Amino acid sequence: MREQRRALVGTVTSDKMDKTVVVTIERTTRHPLYGKVVKVSKKYKAHNENNEAKQGDLVRIRECRPISKDKKFFVEEILQRAVVVDEANV
Repeated sequence: MREQRRALVGTVTSDKMDKTVVVTIERTTRHPLYGKVVKVSKKYKAHNENNEAKQGDLVRIRECRPISKDKKFFVEEILQRAVVVDEANV
């Protein structure tokens, strides 16, 4: 049953909340009148139990039961860690 739920891949844009991250999903779609390919982005709040995902990480989120008013996804897997640049040594 769990595999039938929606899975999306996106980038963590905010990790300031406790046990929650905001994930931005970007997709391309064609404009209905002009036919130009445009990027459309949408933000989802996802449950991050151990605060493992940080800002800039590429993550896979999966749909689940409603955890709160806005949270209906959880972080299933961290696909790629963000590159951290230490500004003190630069």
